[in-house]
Amino acid sequence: MTELASSPRPPRREFRNINAFKDLSTYRLPPAGIVSILHRISGFLMFLLLPFIIWMFDTSISSQISFEKFKAAFNSGLWFVPGVLIKLVALALIWAYLHHFVAGLRHLWMDVSHSAVTKEFGKTSAIATLTISILLTIALGLKLFGAY
Repeated sequence: MTELASSPRPPRREFRNINAFKDLSTYRLPPAGIVSILHRISGFLMFLLLPFIIWMFDTSISSQISFEKFKAAFNSGLWFVPGVLIKLVALALIWAYLHHFVAGLRHLWMDVSHSAVTKEFGKTSAIATLTISILLTIALGLKLFGAY
């Protein structure tokens, strides 16, 4: 008991709060942290755009006339909303789904292979997640905007 009381303790690490105005621009988040934050943002975006998803699903399958309205909304707009804005919202939804899906697969893989999870694996899988989701979003975005 006296050995514990008499031994000097190593100095404690100092933690400081991050000032949002001064430190946020210089703070370097690791790729795994970026994927984690984007995973939450994409989930929230999908939840927020749920009425838009339901509208798209309903108008696309109700009848031939409503499907023509659906196509016209993406081409020329709907009411006061231009068609380009509807396509941009759909592109945001595409990104949110693809990123959430790929990041979810990453998390499932890490849950299944506990022994393979290292710092290096976290970094490389996070970079792969970002790359795959961005490339798939670009490919589907080009299709959405009529490039092919």
